[in-house]
Amino acid sequence: MITREIGQQLSGWFWSESVWLPPNVTWKDVQPHPSHIYYTQFSDLWYPIPAAALIVLVRYFFERRLFKPLGISLGLKATKHKNPPTNDVLEKEYQLLKSKKINKINSSKLALELGMGERQVDYWIKRRRLHGKPCTLDKFCETGWRWFYYSSAFIYGICCLWNKPWLWNIKDCWYNYPHHDVPNDVWWYYMFELAFYWSLTFTQFFDVKRKDFAEMFVHHITTIALLAFSWTCNLTRCGALVLVVHDFADIFLEAAKMCNYTNYQKACDIIFGVFTVAWIVTRLGLFPTWILYSTTIEAPQIVEMFPAYYIFNGLLSILLVLHTIWTYFILKLVYNAAWAKPDDERKDTRSDSSEVTLTQSDSEHESDTVGPKTNTSSNKHCSESAADAQINMNGKASLADSQMEMNGRTSLGDGEMELNGYCNGLTSPNVSIVK
Repeated sequence: MITREIGQQLSGWFWSESVWLPPNVTWKDVQPHPSHIYYTQFSDLWYPIPAAALIVLVRYFFERRLFKPLGISLGLKATKHKNPPTNDVLEKEYQLLKSKKINKINSSKLALELGMGERQVDYWIKRRRLHGKPCTLDKFCETGWRWFYYSSAFIYGICCLWNKPWLWNIKDCWYNYPHHDVPNDVWWYYMFELAFYWSLTFTQFFDVKRKDFAEMFVHHITTIALLAFSWTCNLTRCGALVLVVHDFADIFLEAAKMCNYTNYQKACDIIFGVFTVAWIVTRLGLFPTWILYSTTIEAPQIVEMFPAYYIFNGLLSILLVLHTIWTYFILKLVYNAAWAKPDDERKDTRSDSSEVTLTQSDSEHESDTVGPKTNTSSNKHCSESAADAQINMNGKASLADSQMEMNGRTSLGDGEMELNGYCNGLTSPNVSIVK
């Protein structure tokens, strides 16, 4: 009995009309009525949670039945990274590096200690780092799913809002507030978006780990809170505008990454350029100057403010801060792609934290880059695969089958190589060195 009374008091305090609604408006004023305005209901926010599980299943179907065969047809292989041969000394060094107790592995010292070559030590560490990591095909499938969702969500959002007056005059988001009817298409738009972001929040811990993991987690939670707040306060008109503005640029980002994973570099560069422009226009242009300006400057002139509205604006401001951080990463990436030295690799600053990714198998190398992949001025290509480094249990190493198949002349002098053909040796990936 006492517990029930405490619960009722807490519920009454939490759902105080003075917090959630404008002055002189009560919950009875915004109750849904079939013959009147259909107001939002907080109970609707429970639907997206189980729907998120359904979206995960749909995602699995699309990734396995659509994007995986597509990736394979484009040259990607469904292989997993194998663990390197057991070596206690190198394993100990790797664990120290992983725990950040050391900043760099001394390859030359370990090579002398184990009777190995430095290249063998580096290759062993590389394979150990990548063990259990997703291959490029896995990342292609995950990216393909997100591209499909953002494309579908943006198209539906435009169709949903095209005939709505507040798309063309944002002040209609505030006139006669909170007595705004919620059309069926807007209701479904909100439910789908909420379910998607719930699914991203759940699966983020199992997806490809990226350097901005924390920022993405904050972004997902902020978006869910923003949608929930706007739904509870019947700010769905402004909320729908935020959604459609945010979905647009993501379409080009995911498309560029798909092209990158499949080595369509020219298409990747073009699409990434379009993404950069779209991002700046929508996230740092339309969002702050159109939506955030209206919520902070125009709305107070039309609607009496209340506490929940300040929270709503605070969440929008957090999104703007995240946009600014990501814009830094994007512009840094564009700078590296445009002005980096010819042999430098353009790494995606948001890509998974492992510096290198093995794509086709453990014997083929691929660096997770965005931007043009460059060769030397002679445009000679070296397509390399690493020979198996067979390392004995006692830490000694033997290297077998390290062969070089040449279609032309090879000269080696002063550490410089000219390779005019196909190389099959234990060398660094994507490097072509000219004498």
